[in-house]
Amino acid sequence: MSFDLLIKNATLPDGRTGMDIGCAGGKIVAVEAGIAAEAGRTLDAGGKLVAPPFVDVHFHMDATLSLGLPRMNESGTLLEGIALWGELKPLLTIEAVVERALRYCDLAVSQGLLAVRSHVDVCDDRLTGVEALLEVRRRVAPYLDLQLVAFPQDGFYRSPNAEKNLIRALDMGVEVVGGIPHFERTMEDGARSVTALCELAAERGLMVDMHCDETDDPLSRHIETLSYETRRLGLQGRVAGSHLTSMHSMDNYYVSKLLPLMAEAGVHAIANPLINIALQGRHDTYPKRRGQTRVPEMRAHGINVAFGHDCVMDPWYSLGSGDMLEVAHMALHVAQMTSREAMRYCFECITTHPATIMGLEGYGLAPGCNADFNLLQADDAIEAIRLKAARLAVVRRGRVIAQTAPRVSQLSLDGRPDSVDASAYAPRA
Repeated sequence: MSFDLLIKNATLPDGRTGMDIGCAGGKIVAVEAGIAAEAGRTLDAGGKLVAPPFVDVHFHMDATLSLGLPRMNESGTLLEGIALWGELKPLLTIEAVVERALRYCDLAVSQGLLAVRSHVDVCDDRLTGVEALLEVRRRVAPYLDLQLVAFPQDGFYRSPNAEKNLIRALDMGVEVVGGIPHFERTMEDGARSVTALCELAAERGLMVDMHCDETDDPLSRHIETLSYETRRLGLQGRVAGSHLTSMHSMDNYYVSKLLPLMAEAGVHAIANPLINIALQGRHDTYPKRRGQTRVPEMRAHGINVAFGHDCVMDPWYSLGSGDMLEVAHMALHVAQMTSREAMRYCFECITTHPATIMGLEGYGLAPGCNADFNLLQADDAIEAIRLKAARLAVVRRGRVIAQTAPRVSQLSLDGRPDSVDASAYAPRA
């Protein structure tokens, strides 16, 4: 047997070591120890971690890299970010959105991020962002899976043409139905929007990903309605609630009722750690609420949880680098998920869990899966998060499409070594 690409001596996320991965025709065809075969290209993993590609299941690519246009978000709040985006929308052009989005995709791929679900605002009657991101999706298809959500940023009912525009976007090829019930004028309108949007998705056989309760208000409980409609309409496994930040402020008794309802409905949950802890709690003095939703409790109830990056250098967030390891790193700190098992779970929240939400076909490290994976400068998933490990190689369909040199610092200290490799500082057994 011969391979297009052969990875030797890899450690896998499940703990197996000394494994070889043989790839041919864009697929993984063998995962076993001691493969002896010819290959067009062979990479020695040197015992480092090979993992499936990172997946960002919540992003806003129509706004990315627009920081400072037309001004900065001075308050740092979610509402000023939305208002600022409203000022920017009339100034958008298809060409500018495409250019920024493609630049971001280049950055994402360099970080081993090969699948992104992006919300795209449909409250601009021109649908500039929709047209732009459909073009971006076409261009990046060889190296990145881009899934689009029709997102009525200004409210499905609150924005006059949002319903019509959302349907237009779906007709143009956007794959997922979005919503923002907590931004409607009343709680009643918010609940009505959840019902209407879920019914639309059910009629068209589409998935749902709803910005849900992205607020500090403990009485914002649209996730309850979303769970109900998911079960009523038979949408189990096809619906995600994103953000869910009101849950950090809810009464514990109510949450004890809510989490089983979510689990029963098969609703996925998407937390956005970097953005939620920056935007939430802005009206608090001290103590300040963390902002992130209840990840450990959802995990305990068997709810599939993923982490999203949400924003990079846009009206809501002035930082970010497209690094999903940074997202997981922040999430485990905020949620205090510092046990070895919990940290490994956080790695799954940026790989296998979001892949499930997106319905990615051929994802994984088993024979028959797509030959898509990252070689990381770390010994295991925990070390990958701790170090925000270098992506030594990024592989897409069996072809190396990005490489980063190992991170080694050179020292000039009398009596000390001449270099330091952070990945060598593994915990003692």
